[in-house]
Amino acid sequence: MAVEVLLPKIGLTMQEGTIDEWLVPTGAVVTEGEALLRLATDKVDVDVEAEAGGLFHPVVPAGTTVPAGALIGWLLAEGERPPEGAGEPAGAVTSTTTVAPPVDRVGDRLLSSPNARRVAAAADVDLTVMRGTGPGGRIVSEDVEDHIAALAAPAGRASSPLVRKLAKERGIDLSEVNGTGPGGRIRRADLDAALPVPETTAPARSTEVIPLTGMRGTIARRMHASLQEMAQLTHGYEVRMDAVVSLRDRLKEEWAGSDLPVPSINDFLLKAAALALREHPLLNATVREDGIHLLDDIHLGFAVAVPGGLMVPVIEDAAELSLTGIAERTRALAEAAREGRISPAQLEGATFTVTSLGGYGVDFFTPVINPGNVAILGVGRLRDGVEWTDDRPLRTRVLTLSLTFDHRAVDGAPAAEYLRTLSELLSRPLRLLV
Repeated sequence: MAVEVLLPKIGLTMQEGTIDEWLVPTGAVVTEGEALLRLATDKVDVDVEAEAGGLFHPVVPAGTTVPAGALIGWLLAEGERPPEGAGEPAGAVTSTTTVAPPVDRVGDRLLSSPNARRVAAAADVDLTVMRGTGPGGRIVSEDVEDHIAALAAPAGRASSPLVRKLAKERGIDLSEVNGTGPGGRIRRADLDAALPVPETTAPARSTEVIPLTGMRGTIARRMHASLQEMAQLTHGYEVRMDAVVSLRDRLKEEWAGSDLPVPSINDFLLKAAALALREHPLLNATVREDGIHLLDDIHLGFAVAVPGGLMVPVIEDAAELSLTGIAERTRALAEAAREGRISPAQLEGATFTVTSLGGYGVDFFTPVINPGNVAILGVGRLRDGVEWTDDRPLRTRVLTLSLTFDHRAVDGAPAAEYLRTLSELLSRPLRLLV
């Protein structure tokens, strides 16, 4: 009696599966429990065993995707034919050329190619026990060769045509492979296991361990939390610094011998960053459970490298300070941080942060936002640029700003507008002095 072979449902959520490989040739005698096919689902690849014995007759070719529970083949008794209308199941999608359901005979004539009959006669094998994969179920020479190979395989060395092909491509001798399938059948997993294991080097030894405690541990936790909790994106923006460099050179000459601190390039950037936040309050904000809170005060944090880590002192009400006031505050706070004299209160309350790696030769980087803020501004090195005027090159002084912002609170366009405002302020630095 013909036994249906149905596509099994692997797990509760499986809707369909792909017949990755038939593990036995058409017409082969299958025993109960023998691996019949390799099934690929959206979660796993598994070998499916036959639930009964008989002559195997596939309904669909390898590479076909069918719904769970669909008819995919038959197990037949000797001389039995599949029921009428046993064709490809509804919903099947085939990625290879579809093989029509085999038709064994036309009247009393067995459908087979002349070459298949010659090969079968030479090997003294019976064509009637085979199922063809040619047009209309015709037995072709490849079917006969696969059948002969299956019969001739030594005990414990049986394998599918695909496994034999892969073994040849990989240069693996199947006689040296241990099959783990039913009856010792060799499967693709056995081929994978037979591949030589590449040599691995011993893990590198550590001569020193830096504990993730204290400042290092705090930085690690805060930066990891920042990247986990925010949708961070970075804009790069090149700004002209010719006017700033020119003004700073003039101030160094005019203020020589006075008590006035000559502002650094970073001081100009801090002042411009604070003033630009007045026009773009979305960048001076914090995200809380009930929404985005725009902050009234502008307190600038600026990163200072210290032994063993990084500190971010805070300049309170930075937009209200003059440029010299910011210069005095940055020098005092940076010195206190490096000497270990800074107080916890001087490290709290930043609403926006500026960090510079220009002194290390870095042009562009992606700074990580300090938790509680929605943006951080990175400053690259001051370098030479070129501007073309009337087909003539003009040397300029430029640097790249890297603005990382939290996309939950700020979109790309407002972030770009902030950088544009910042660039405009730096192009007319006299306004930054007051």
